[in-house]
Amino acid sequence: MTDQAETIINGDCIDVLAKLPEKSVDLVFADPPYNLQLGGDLLRPDNSKVDAVDDDWDRFASFETYDKFTREWLTAVRRVMKDDATLWVIGSYHNIFRVGVALQDQGFWLLNDVVWRKSNPMPNFKGTRFTNAHETMIWAAKSRGQRRYTFNYDAMKTANDDLQMRSDWTLPLCTGEERVKDANGDKAHPTQKPEALLHRVILASSKPGDLVLDPFFGMGTTGAAAKRLGRRFIGIERDEGYIELARQRIAEVIPTDPAHLSVMGSKRSEPRIPFGMVLEAGLLRPGDELWCPKGKRRASVRSDGSLVAGDLSGSIHKLGALVDQQPACNGWTFWHVKTDRGLAPIDNLRAKIRAGMT
Repeated sequence: MTDQAETIINGDCIDVLAKLPEKSVDLVFADPPYNLQLGGDLLRPDNSKVDAVDDDWDRFASFETYDKFTREWLTAVRRVMKDDATLWVIGSYHNIFRVGVALQDQGFWLLNDVVWRKSNPMPNFKGTRFTNAHETMIWAAKSRGQRRYTFNYDAMKTANDDLQMRSDWTLPLCTGEERVKDANGDKAHPTQKPEALLHRVILASSKPGDLVLDPFFGMGTTGAAAKRLGRRFIGIERDEGYIELARQRIAEVIPTDPAHLSVMGSKRSEPRIPFGMVLEAGLLRPGDELWCPKGKRRASVRSDGSLVAGDLSGSIHKLGALVDQQPACNGWTFWHVKTDRGLAPIDNLRAKIRAGMT
């Protein structure tokens, strides 16, 4: 089942999850029922009815019933997650705090809460509260001790004009041509998420070829974004009408050429190169001189990869800090070699070694 690129399963998510292989999923995005508990119709000032969330799937008898449901699907999801997988859950103020407690109780470790700020929110027609202009996503690792998980930090920074991406995302609601319509031309699902939101989630926390699970598939936004980004997906949905519309939508998605799926890599994922390897590769020799960025201070390279400058000695990092009179120093960018074109950081030598390794 999980070898297929596109899998949509009709059924209750808890029942279906029990049949999936253990530790088979790389990423989960869950958009569970919000449990809005609306007491009646929501009307605009002109008395026209707002098409709000009043479907049966969002109705629960009590908070206790909703909490039990939340714990059960989280338990089922955690079983199918790989040990280095992560989970995203989105919700409104009606449910996200209850979900957060359940996540921690189940052993998940919270990494971020991300605020999706809607640039075009629905007004508060009654004028009795602030306009509800955001939803909250919780990003969580499978366990507290989980040290490895996918986070394409540099890709997110690049997408944000080389600024570290923050935990508040301003994106519009799903409207216009992206909104899936039913046979009558009405919106088919009340809480369809914009593909831009899923694009960012999937790009940030998975790799091409990874398996993405959505246990509340709805209109298939997760599947559409996953297919476009070269990921496999499993969607679980109990409404057959939603499934048919989702299949039609995803069938029209054109996948990105695999040659264009690569993203900016993180330096943390690159192989560690100790300074001694630069000498072993013959790119520097004992006795060669290194210089500070302005060329005013110099140090000599010793056979073990340490540096000496007068009475001072140490690694490239330690001696750099001493020379620069700073508590710490990145010796790779501080120390330079003289070339025909002037001073060049020794980090260029490390790059040559890494290039040869790959």
